[in-house]
Amino acid sequence: MYVAVKGGEAAIANAHRLLADRRRGDRSVPALRLDQIVEQLALGIDRVMSEGSLYDRELAALAIMQSRGDLIEAIFLVRAYRTTLPRFGYTRPIDTAAMQVERRVSATYKDLPGGQLLGPTFDYTHRLLDPELANDPEVATPEQRDGDGQLMSRVSEILAHEGLIEADGELPEDHVTGDITREPLEFPLARDSRLQALSRGDEGFLLALGYSTQRGYGRSHPFVGEVRIGEVELELDVPELPFPVTLGRIRVTECQMVNQFKGSAKAPPQFTRGYGLVFGQSERKAMAMSLCDRALRAGELGEDITAPAQDEEFVISHSDNVQATGFVEHLKLPHYVDFQAELDLVRRMRSEHEKRNQTNDTEQREAAE
Repeated sequence: MYVAVKGGEAAIANAHRLLADRRRGDRSVPALRLDQIVEQLALGIDRVMSEGSLYDRELAALAIMQSRGDLIEAIFLVRAYRTTLPRFGYTRPIDTAAMQVERRVSATYKDLPGGQLLGPTFDYTHRLLDPELANDPEVATPEQRDGDGQLMSRVSEILAHEGLIEADGELPEDHVTGDITREPLEFPLARDSRLQALSRGDEGFLLALGYSTQRGYGRSHPFVGEVRIGEVELELDVPELPFPVTLGRIRVTECQMVNQFKGSAKAPPQFTRGYGLVFGQSERKAMAMSLCDRALRAGELGEDITAPAQDEEFVISHSDNVQATGFVEHLKLPHYVDFQAELDLVRRMRSEHEKRNQTNDTEQREAAE
């Protein structure tokens, strides 16, 4: 239990004023507008929305502005605001097969039904700083063409046609999807709850774990079956109506990772899947999520659990950056009483250590005489 330090109100108020001053910066420089952040820092917006579990670009922009660009602090702000909102209901599962695709790539098949769409990506840039951007150069209008309206089949459907990949599976009729925002985590988790936790987990943490699986910490030989980015419709069932109501569209990134599986007594050799789905354009996060999802299925598939990425409690308990931030940064709070107790203990231990050394020295001298 922490007791507030008395007499610090004036210092705290001054700290807040100093923070606001640093946030604003040089007054001769025009202030940032929310629309500038939304339009020009879109990938930061997408990360804050995804890990903050709230799809609202303007609120994410406000959080980024308020946090001076500290994305984890912005995620914390969005997550806190989210808890104040009412819950009207749960939408139907989104249909990513009906996605209005703007980017879709596969590392498993060169020629796909519907083709590969590179979309907006850093993949083919040279990763060299472009000084011209500092001068606000004119940007050419991208080439666009009308879509043909055809649905893009998934790579998993191509493999499933030959029976080479595990089936999607059907949920029992009485299955109730978990909600980790309202129910405490209890291990072992059902896969739907685990995917929710991974979806709003810290990108850097999941990226490191996904990387570890590729370096041998866990049996993994992944292929990107497909990454697709685009807009999907949200539909809500209303009891008074015989049809679902469309609420709008959101942009998401979906990744299906394809992994080898040697088979078991219950299943023949086939490919298995890891799955990732996040708000906005965030394919690195979706890919890392899918790698971690597949690693965490080791027990389900009868594989040995030998690596951190395969340990569900380790991964899920440490993936939330809001919880991690709170636990690490609470160390800045006053621990005066605890430290004084530790200080007294160390002093007593040193005193006893010195007494033992003195006794040993005396006994050695006497033995020598």
